[in-house]
Parts: sequence; C-alpha cells; structure tokens
Amino acid sequence: MSGQGVALRAHGRSASAVGRAVDDDGVAAGLSKSQQAYEWIKERIARQEFTPGYRLVLGSVAAELGMSAVPVREAIRRLEAEGLVTFERNVGARVSMVDDSHYRASMEALSILEGSATALAAPRIGPERIAAARELNEQMRAALARFEPRAFTALNHEFHAALFEACPNERLLALVRAEWERLAHLRDSTFSFVPARAAQSVSEHEDILRLIEAGAPAHEIEQACRCHRAATLTAFLAQAHPEHPEPSRAEPGLAEPGRPAPAGAAAGHSGPTGHAAQTSLTTPETPAEAARLARP
Repeated sequence: MSGQGVALRAHGRSASAVGRAVDDDGVAAGLSKSQQAYEWIKERIARQEFTPGYRLVLGSVAAELGMSAVPVREAIRRLEAEGLVTFERNVGARVSMVDDSHYRASMEALSILEGSATALAAPRIGPERIAAARELNEQMRAALARFEPRAFTALNHEFHAALFEACPNERLLALVRAEWERLAHLRDSTFSFVPARAAQSVSEHEDILRLIEAGAPAHEIEQACRCHRAATLTAFLAQAHPEHPEPSRAEPGLAEPGRPAPAGAAAGHSGPTGHAAQTSLTTPETPAEAARLARP
C-alpha cells in the first residue's frame, strides 16, 4: 500500500486489533463512530504520525477502524473546518501543510486569549497550584542542561495549563485549548528553531508566577503573559526570516514581564503617535475587581 495512504497494518496493529487500539487511545467508550474517527485521526496528526501533506484515504481509514466510510468522511469534514485537513480536487483529503503565516496567526491569537484567561484565573490560583506550576518550571530549568525540544515543549504546555485552566470562562478556555492544539500541528516545537529562547522563557515564567503571588492587577498579569508569548514569536520570526526581521504584532507597546508598561499602554490612552494603544481584554484595575469578574 502507498506510503501516502493509511496502511491497514500501520503502527504495528492489524485490523482485528483496531477496537482495542481505539480503546487504548481513549477514544472509543461512549463515542459515536464519527467521533471515534475524528479523535483517532486528530490524535495521529498531533503526534506527527500523520505529517503535513499525508494523504488520508477514506476507505483505508474506515478499514483500520472497522467502520464504513460515512463516519470517516464526517470526521474529516470536521478536521477540515478546524484547518487540520484540506481537500484537493482529484487528490482527496490531506493533512494541511505548515504555513508560517498560520503559525504566526495562532501565536498572536493565543497571546491575547491565554493572557486574558490567565488574568481571569489569577484570583483562583492558590498556593498549591502556584507550587505545582513552579515545580514544572524548575523541571524546565533542569532540562536546559540536556535540551530536548519536544520534552521541553510538553513541560511548557503543562506549565501554562496549570495557570489558564483555572479560568472561570469556559468559552475562553475552549478557545485557548483549540489554539494550543493547532500550534501542536503547525510546529512540533518552536524551541527546536530557537533553543536560546528556552532559558528566557523559564525566567519569564517565574516573573508571571511572582505577579500572581503578589496579587498584581489583572491587566499587569495579562500584559506579562502576552509579552511572553510575543517574545517567542518574535524570536521564531527572526530565526525563520533573518533577511526580513519583523517583530510580533501580538501586542505592540506592552512591557516585558515584570516591568512597567509604557505610559498609557495598559489603560488604552493615546500614545506618542496620537493613536489609542491596544487595550486588554480584561478591564479590572485591582485584584478585587478581577475577583469580582472571575466569580461564576
């Protein structure tokens, strides 16, 4: 069978073992066949088993999962809507190709979404969650000595999730999670491209934790998170396109973590050019106000 198709014995499993394989992947119990196919394909895209350009043959996927092509087609349509799969005339479905513009768009979106979610989560982040996040950050610091980008990226995700998952706004949480999943598809690990950024990232994590511990205003926490994300994107763009260095558009004019913002930036006042600076998605100016907004 073609390497572009889904081989019936791919991943060392026969068709008769598919039921157990799906169970092993945690996608079988209580799910419709369409949902099973959706989770199965999406998991393999996230794990880079199905890489960009990989052809998804409906009949082969259906045979692998022991179902008809109808639920597989429905699953692929969902993945297409999420941007993970594309259809080409006379070719069929393929895993979407990586495009730097898509990566940039997701990083900029995540900068805003996750910054807001973490700021809203801050009043709910107690000592135990802070300690857990700090332990993850220390593991990241220790990993710098023998750097492995994928492992570092996994710890990085755990660290950020330890903070933003306390956000009381479920819709905002869903958007943050979706962008993290999209980033996992677009880039296996940004730190593979900019390993020098890893140590800076660990330091900025500690800055964010200190702000939360100190009960800093929500807009300061949001700014620190957004600058943290924007710095990673800027480093990537400089590495990927050294001939055309361009700063991230994620949040112009914001302070670096732990440093004050330029005058008027956080409050949306006019800057030196006379244009209003971008305002944060969260409006509270005090921890008490942030706590009021965070209550369910």
